[in-house]
Amino acid sequence: MELSPLEARVLGCLMEKQLSTPDVYPLSLNALTNACNQASNRSPVWAVTEAEAEAAVDALVDQGLAERWPGRAMKYAHLAKQSWHLAEQEAAILAELLLRGPQTPGELRTNSKRMYAFTDLAEIDAALASLLEAEPPLVVRLAKAPGAREARVAQLLGGPVDATMPPAASAAPTNGRLAELEAEVAALKAELAALRAEFETFKGQF
Repeated sequence: MELSPLEARVLGCLMEKQLSTPDVYPLSLNALTNACNQASNRSPVWAVTEAEAEAAVDALVDQGLAERWPGRAMKYAHLAKQSWHLAEQEAAILAELLLRGPQTPGELRTNSKRMYAFTDLAEIDAALASLLEAEPPLVVRLAKAPGAREARVAQLLGGPVDATMPPAASAAPTNGRLAELEAEVAALKAELAALRAEFETFKGQF
C-alpha cells in the first residue's frame, strides 16, 4: 500500500475525528475538507479543495480503507481499525503520524491526547510495538538524530521510509504563507468584532 500525501491526510482526519469528536462522525465532505485544512494539529498546513478531498476519499473507498454513508448529505467513515485490527491506542498513534509526520514517543503522547489519553510512555511503547510488529508493519522507527534522547517513528502507509534520514530542519514561513496567516488572523479578528457587536445589540434589548 502506498497512499498519496492527500489520501494519508484524509485517512488521518477520519481516524482523528472518530476518536476526538465522535458526536460529529462520520464526516460530511465539507467537514472532511475543513479537517484537512485545519491550522492546528497538522503539518504541513494545506489548502485542500472539496473536489480534491472527495477524490482522495474516493480512492480510500476503492482501497477498502473508507466507506460512504449515504443520506441527506453523503458522509464518510474510515475502515482502518477494522482493516488492521487496531486498538484505540494504536489508532490514535497512527492518526497522529498521518497528520503531523514523524514524532518521538514523548511527542506522540502529548500530541495525541485529544484522541487518547496515554497514562505513560510504557503504554505508548506497547502500542508502538504492535504497529511495528504488524504484518506488514504500519510504522518504522527512524535513526536517532545526533544529540536526541528519543528516536522518531514514522508511518509506512505512504510507502517505504528511509529510516536513516535525519530530521528535516524546520523551515521559516515563506512570505506567501506568512501573508496567508496574517489574513487568517485579520479575518478571525473581524469575525470576533462582529460577534461582539451582535452580542451588545442583543444585550441592549434587555
